[in-house]
Amino acid sequence: MSERAAPGRAGIREWTGLAVLSLPVFLLSVDVTGLHLALPHLSADLGATGTQQLWILDIYGFLLAGLLITMGTVGDRIGRRRLLMIGATAFTAASVAAAYAPTAEALIAARALLGIAGATLMPSTMSLLKSMFTDDRQRATALALWMACFTAGAAAGPVIGGLLLEAFWWGSVFLMALPVMALLLATGPFLLPEFRSSSPGRLDPLSAALSLGALLPFIYALKKAAESGWTPALLAAIAFAAVSGWLFVRRQLRMDAPLLDLSLFRMRVFSAGLGSMLAANLVMGGVMLLFIQYLQLVKGLPPSVAGAWLVPFSLASMAASLASPALAGRLGTKPTMLLGLAVGATGLVLAALLGPDTPVPWAGAVATVIALGMTPLGVLVMTEVMAAAPEDRSGSAAAVNETFGEMGVSLGVAAMGALAAAVYRPLMAASMPAGAPEEAAGPARDSLAGAAAAAESLPSGAAADLLSAARTAFMGGFTATAAAGVAVIAAVAFVIARYLTTGARHGDPRAGRDAHGGDTGGATCDGAARST
Repeated sequence: MSERAAPGRAGIREWTGLAVLSLPVFLLSVDVTGLHLALPHLSADLGATGTQQLWILDIYGFLLAGLLITMGTVGDRIGRRRLLMIGATAFTAASVAAAYAPTAEALIAARALLGIAGATLMPSTMSLLKSMFTDDRQRATALALWMACFTAGAAAGPVIGGLLLEAFWWGSVFLMALPVMALLLATGPFLLPEFRSSSPGRLDPLSAALSLGALLPFIYALKKAAESGWTPALLAAIAFAAVSGWLFVRRQLRMDAPLLDLSLFRMRVFSAGLGSMLAANLVMGGVMLLFIQYLQLVKGLPPSVAGAWLVPFSLASMAASLASPALAGRLGTKPTMLLGLAVGATGLVLAALLGPDTPVPWAGAVATVIALGMTPLGVLVMTEVMAAAPEDRSGSAAAVNETFGEMGVSLGVAAMGALAAAVYRPLMAASMPAGAPEEAAGPARDSLAGAAAAAESLPSGAAADLLSAARTAFMGGFTATAAAGVAVIAAVAFVIARYLTTGARHGDPRAGRDAHGGDTGGATCDGAARST
C-alpha cells in the first residue's frame, strides 16, 4: 500500500507518525500530574525543604513556558525533526538524572533540564503535524487526536504514578520517559518529515533573552501571587516582565528575521483567536483550581478521591477534542465554538449554584459539562492557527499557541484566586463564630485552608462551627468566581462572533485586507472550517 492514500491526503506513514508524535505529548502531561504523588516520597528521601519542594514542582513548568517561543523558532531554523530528536535525547538524559538525583538541589537542576528539553517537544510535534497533514479535514482530526492525548496524560498521570510508586521507588516516575523517548528516537527519522525555513536568518540571542525576561517573571509572579498574595517583589517581577516585553516587541519590529514574526497577529485567527483562547483558559484555570479546593476542603475528600472525581472531567475533554473537528465540519468552525461556549457558560452557572451540601456526583457532572463546552474553542483555535501559519513559521505559530494557553491558565489561577479570596475574607470576618480564639481566627480569615488547619487545634464543637462558617464563605467566593467566568465567556463569544473569521490560509500577513486596504477579516473558510 502506498504511503499516501491520495495526493494531498495522509496515508499509513503519516498516521503512524501521529501515533509516535502523540507519545511525548502524553508523557509531558503525565509528568506534570504524576509528580505530585511522588513529592512526599522524594521529599522524605532527599530531605527537601518546603521551598525546595515548590521549586521541584515549578521549575519545569516555568522553563517550559518561557522557552516555547524560542524553541519554536529554533525548530523553524535548524529543522523541526532535528530539534525534536535533540529534545528527546536531552529529555531522556535529564529523566535519568532526575530519577537518581542524590540531593534536592540535583533534582531541581534535573527538573530544569527537563523543562528546557520539554520546550522543544511541544512546538516541534505540532508544527510537524502541519507538514504531515496538508488536507484540512485530516489536519483537524490529527490535531484533535494530539490534544486528546495531552488530556489523557493529565487523567492518567495520577493512576500511572500511583501504580509505579506502589511497585518501585519515586525515581520510577521519571524513568517511564525512557521507553517513550526510545521509541521516538528509533522511529522518528523514518516516519517524520524534516522541514526548516528556506530563509531562516540567524538566531538572535538578545531576543531570546528578552522573551525569557518577559515570560518567566510574569508567569512566576502570577503563580506565586495565587499561593501567597501579592508582595513588592512580585510586583517588581511584573514590572520587569513588562519592560522586557516592550523591548522584545520593539526589537522584533526592527529585525529582518525576528524571533517572533509579529505580523502573524495581523490575521484575526491569531489576534482574536488566540486572545479568546487565553481568556477561556483564564476561566478554566481559575475555576478548576477552586473546584479542586471545593472537593478537598468543602466536601472533605482525600486528594486521591478528589483526583478520581476529576477523571470524568478529563474524559469529557478528550471526547470534546475528538468530536470538535467533525462537528465543525457540519456546523462550521465559528458556530461550533459559540455552541461550546454556550455549554461551558451553562456549566459555570450550575457551578455557581453548588453548595457545601451538594452531592459530589452532581459536582462532578457540573465539571464535566464545563469541560465539554470549553474544550472545542482551544482545539479549533489551534487547528486554525496551524492552518493559517506559513509553512516556514509554523514552529513559531505552534509555540505562540502553547504560550498563550499557559499564560491563560496562569492568569486564571492568579486572577480568579484573588477574586475568590477578596470575597471570602469579608464574608468570613463577618461570620466568624463568637469566642473563636485569635490564633485560630487569624488563619481562618485568610483562607479556607487556614481555617481547616486552625480547626485541628480546637474542640470538636468549636471546630465544626469554624469550618461551617469558612466553607460558607468559600462558596461565596466560588460563586463570585463562576459568575465572573460567565461574564468573561460572554465577552469571548462576542469577540468570536464579531471579529473572528476562520479559514485564512498560508499566513499571508496581509490576509484580511482588500485591495483598498480595508479589513475583510481573513480568507474564506474551506475544509473542516466552512465559511461562517
